[in-house]
Amino acid sequence: MTTPGIHFLDARGPEGMRIYAVGDVHGRLDLLAAMYRRIAAEIRQARPADWRVIHLGDYVDRGPDSKGVIDFLIEVRKRDPRHLMLAGNHDIGFLDFLDSPDPDGLFIRYGGIQTAQSYGVAINEGGGAWFGRSDAALRQGHAALVEAVPKSHVEFLQSLPFSLTFGDFFFCHAGIRPGIALESQSTQDLIWIRDVFHNHSGLHPKIVVHGHTPVPEAEVMVNRVNIDTLAYQTGNLSALVVDGADKRILVVSGERG
Repeated sequence: MTTPGIHFLDARGPEGMRIYAVGDVHGRLDLLAAMYRRIAAEIRQARPADWRVIHLGDYVDRGPDSKGVIDFLIEVRKRDPRHLMLAGNHDIGFLDFLDSPDPDGLFIRYGGIQTAQSYGVAINEGGGAWFGRSDAALRQGHAALVEAVPKSHVEFLQSLPFSLTFGDFFFCHAGIRPGIALESQSTQDLIWIRDVFHNHSGLHPKIVVHGHTPVPEAEVMVNRVNIDTLAYQTGNLSALVVDGADKRILVVSGERG
């Protein structure tokens, strides 16, 4: 029997639990801290019976302070386990680079230079793909970064799950492959999928809350919500707030990148 899909208007969070799902941070510690101040103020005022803050991944690359973002998230998770973090493709790409310095990998080509800088390591870029692929400079930069990244940061990134479910909502970084059961989704799709997911107009078993693909403002569809508002460049970090049947978008703004 096919499970009937959920329409966004009908979707509900768990009874008595307020959820904040936060989009891609990409090294913008300033916006992350501002979002936490807003969330903390709302929780103090509303005093929900329970709450969760869920991050959808992509904590590193492109923005100026990936190290600071990871430090921040480690601390808040340690302080209260109701802060939950998922893996994004950039977070996995960072781990991949630390394991093996691919000159054409995601890290080097899409913002890892800024991540390395946040750890005090300079890796020469060379304009797009790496110039001089056998150059010792890449190996030296990689070795320096491996030395600079605390073990706690590696363990944090390795610990991140790829999806979470609360109430009528399914949270992941990129999206799902339509027609595949939520519990059977591949990790590759959960952190990388785009077109086949975005172009699907039918309902899913749950509302998929995701980031990964930047949009000018949070995109609320009948079957999914995209809250990646290109924070590192626009200065706008967005979150979906779910409280029972009530749903809204929360945005904090700062300087453009």
